[in-house]
Amino acid sequence: MDTQELQQIRDGLAKGMVIPYMGPGVLALCANGATVPATAEDLVAKLIAKATVPHKIRKNLTAAAQFIENFKHRKTVKSAMSEAFAPQSELSDLHRYLANLPALPLWVHLWYDGLPQRALAERGDSWGAAQGVSQAEHFGQWVHFFNADGMRREDMVTTSPELPWPTLLYQPLGSVSPAANYLVSDSDYVEVLTEIDIQSPIPKCVQDIRIGRHFLFLGCRFAAQLERTFARQIMKRSSETHWAVISEKLTRNEKNFMEEYGIKHIDSPLAEWSSALMTMAA
Repeated sequence: MDTQELQQIRDGLAKGMVIPYMGPGVLALCANGATVPATAEDLVAKLIAKATVPHKIRKNLTAAAQFIENFKHRKTVKSAMSEAFAPQSELSDLHRYLANLPALPLWVHLWYDGLPQRALAERGDSWGAAQGVSQAEHFGQWVHFFNADGMRREDMVTTSPELPWPTLLYQPLGSVSPAANYLVSDSDYVEVLTEIDIQSPIPKCVQDIRIGRHFLFLGCRFAAQLERTFARQIMKRSSETHWAVISEKLTRNEKNFMEEYGIKHIDSPLAEWSSALMTMAA
């Protein structure tokens, strides 16, 4: 483990210059394990348990969700998603560590669980959330903003440049908490991907915060096109140096993507690396 690099990341997090970008892999660090789906495969299994879908799409999350939406109504998808993410996982030490950073301007979370919200709630001071919403439910809207108490801030929209909180939790795919907003079906993603190159779905405040900052990818992979697209667009116009903690063997697409966008590969189990980060002397 590169101690100098670890110290650089720790210092950057403490100063608000490194933005944590968290994926579903972090759920494995929870004390009681992942009590909610921690992969797309786990999640699609939950969805198809609630509705029959054609065999050829039974392992394809977005296609299965779209089929259920088309033939069973959007409410069925939303209900199944909320049920899947209803169980309460224990917060990991990493969730608490990130939530208690002294200067945390932005925390990006690309999964549907509500653990970052709970970690920030334990911190107790001012924070807010921006979550992606489905055009099927909120036509013409990309993001909903929420106060820490879960109340929606209808005065804030995607183009709002200023934040009323020192910390923003940004969940582009939505979340079970506080309002059960989910981007999960093919049509959900088509709408976002049609506009994401010109940044329309990404809040202006997020675009402003990321300038000059670095991203730290935790529990994320870049094997799928959707994963790479969201990472690329959220990182746009940030710094030229980022890090990703991934112990599994990288695919060719991942290697190419990480090289192209200046993402340094930290080849270490996330539990081991995060423990070293949290115990390192300030």
